[in-house]
Amino acid sequence: MREVIKALPRAYWIFLGLLFVAELCIYLVIPDKPGLYTWKPQFMPFIVALPFLFVKEARKPFNRFVYSYASLAFLFLALDYLVSGHAGLIQISVTFIPLGLYLLFRFGLWNFKRLREKDSRTALLLATIAWGAMALAFPPMPLGPAALLLLVPWFLVMNRYSRSTAIFATFWSGMVYNGINYYWIFNVMNVETAPSAIIFLGVVLLVAFFSAYSVVAAFVYTLIKDIRIKGIRIFWILYPVFYASLEMTRTRGDFAFPWSHLGYVFGNYLELLQALSIIGIFGYTTLIIASNMLVANALDKSGLKNKWPFALPVLILMALLVHGKITLSAPEAAPFYGSDGEHTPQIAMVQPCIRQGEKWSKERYERIIDKTLGMVKDSVKDGTDLIILAETAIPDHIRRQPATITQLHRVASRMNASILVGALDFKRNRESDAVRRYEIYNASFLFKPNDGHFPERYIKKHLVPFSERIPFDDIFPILNYVDLGEGDFVPGKETPVYGPFLWTPFICYDAIFGDLVREAIRAGSRFMVNITNDGWFGRSTAPYQHLNLVRYRAIENGFPAARLANSGVSVFIDQYGHMDLNTPIFEDAVIQRKMQLKTRDTLYQHIGDKLETMLLYFFGIYLVAAIVCRIQRRKWLKQ
Repeated sequence: MREVIKALPRAYWIFLGLLFVAELCIYLVIPDKPGLYTWKPQFMPFIVALPFLFVKEARKPFNRFVYSYASLAFLFLALDYLVSGHAGLIQISVTFIPLGLYLLFRFGLWNFKRLREKDSRTALLLATIAWGAMALAFPPMPLGPAALLLLVPWFLVMNRYSRSTAIFATFWSGMVYNGINYYWIFNVMNVETAPSAIIFLGVVLLVAFFSAYSVVAAFVYTLIKDIRIKGIRIFWILYPVFYASLEMTRTRGDFAFPWSHLGYVFGNYLELLQALSIIGIFGYTTLIIASNMLVANALDKSGLKNKWPFALPVLILMALLVHGKITLSAPEAAPFYGSDGEHTPQIAMVQPCIRQGEKWSKERYERIIDKTLGMVKDSVKDGTDLIILAETAIPDHIRRQPATITQLHRVASRMNASILVGALDFKRNRESDAVRRYEIYNASFLFKPNDGHFPERYIKKHLVPFSERIPFDDIFPILNYVDLGEGDFVPGKETPVYGPFLWTPFICYDAIFGDLVREAIRAGSRFMVNITNDGWFGRSTAPYQHLNLVRYRAIENGFPAARLANSGVSVFIDQYGHMDLNTPIFEDAVIQRKMQLKTRDTLYQHIGDKLETMLLYFFGIYLVAAIVCRIQRRKWLKQ
C-alpha cells in the first residue's frame, strides 16, 4: 500500500487536498432548502479541479483523477442528502456529467479499437444477424418457430472469440434487437407530455439498459463455458435456466419491464402455446436457449458430421405442437366452451379510438365523453351485464367531473348494466411535511345500476418506470421533486374481485405480470378485464405485442380475459388462448359477447409464484458459484 501511495504524483495529492477543502467548505454553508435546489457556489469544486487538466502529472494517470473527483463529489452529495434530506442540482450535475462524459469517451475508444479488429467485425456481423432476426420473431412478426435456431450465430461468437470481442458484439447487436422491439416508444414524442429531447434520450438509455442484460448473459457464458466439475460442464448445462432467471430479474421491482422475454416468440401459433399451462413463459425461454446452445456447440465440435443436435429444434417444435393439438382436441378446449351458459356474463367493450393528442384537451372533453357514451347508448345491446370503457376513458380526475359521474350513474341504471371506466383520481395529503400535496392514481371505477354511491375503485398496481413513476421514489422521497413529464402516480395495493361474476380489473401494464394474475385467481376471480390505452404508440407493433403478453397470461393460468384498448386491439380471449372479435387498431368499434368464466386449473397457476421466486434465487447462486469456480480454476492453472 505504501508503495502505491509513493508512486502517485505530488499533483494528485494537491488535487485531492484542494478538492476536499472546496467540497467541505461548500457543504458547511449549504442553504437549508427543501428537495432539489439550485445554488451556484456548488460549481466551486469543479472550478478547483479544472486547472489540473493542464498539469502534465495529472494527465498521465487521468482516470485516477476523474474517479477520485467523482467519488469525493458523490460522498458530499450523499452526505447532504442523508443529513439534510435535500440535494443540489448543480452538485448532481458536476458529479455525474464529467464522469459520464469521461466514461463515454473511454467507451468510444474501446469500440474504435474493437472495430479495427477483423475478429470483432466478424463477431458483430454474426451477432447482429442473430439478434436482428430474433427481433422479427415476436408477434405480429412471422419468425416465431425459427427462434429455436436464430441465436446460433450469437453462441458461435461466444464459443469462438475472446470475452471482450463477444461483449462488444453482444452490446451492439442488443442495441439493434431492442431498438427493433421498442422503436414504437419514439411515437410518444408526438404527444406533448415531455420535451422530445428527453423522450429521445430516455428511449436510447432504455435500449442501452436492456442491451446491458444481453451483455451480462454473454459475460456469464464466456465465464462458464470451459468450467468442468469432475469432467462435467455443469454450469454450461444449467446456462439456459440461468438465462431464464436473468429475464426473471426484469419482472420484479421498480424497474420491472418484462416485455420481450424470448419465450414470447410463439404467440402467432396457438398450438405451440399450450405448454404454458405447465412450464410458463420462463420454461419457453429455457427451451429456446437450450436449442440454440446445443446446435452451436455441435457446429463448433463436429461441423455437420454429428447430426443429432440439429434435430433438437425440430423435436422441441414437434413436442409443443403435438401437446398443443392433444390439449386443444378436448371438448372443453373448444373456443369459448361453456360461454353460452345461463350464468355467464354478457360483456360489451367500447373502443372509441380517441387520438392521444386530443385526449387531454379541455376543449374536447365534452366531445370525448359524448362520443364514448353515445357509442354505449347506440351500440350496446339490451341484456348486457358489464360495459367496459378504456383506460382514462374519462380524460381527467374523476372527482373534478361530478356531471360525468352523474351521467355514468344514469347510463348504468338505464341499461341495467355495470360500467367499468378508466379515469384518474387523487387524494390530498393532510400532513404538513408531506413531499406530495396530492397522491395521483391511474384507476378504474365500477358504476353499478341503481346505485347512487361513489363507484368502487381499483388503482393500477404496476406503474410503467419513468412514464408513470420515477423508480424508488418511495425509498428516496427527494425523487418526488424530479419532473421529467412522467405521470407521477402512486401505485395501488388492492386486488378487488367484483361480483356477481367474480372478475378482476387490470389496467394496462398490470395484466402482463403473472404474480398479479395468480393473486386475483387465489382471491376467487374467474376472469380478467384488461383496460388499456396503447394509442401512445401509434401504428406500430406495440398493440400486438401487448395483446400477446395478455394472451400468454390467460393460457398460463387458465384465466379468460376481456381486453379493451382505447385505439385497439380489443379482443375476447378464452382460457386456452382462443381469440374472438379482434378489432383493427385506430377504428371505432363496439364488440360484445357472452364471456367464458374460468373452469380450468393449470399446473403453472399453482407453481408459478414459487418457481419464479426460485429463479431469482438461482440467478444469484449461479452467478456467485460461477465466479468462485472461475477464480479457483485460474489458481489451479497457475499452479
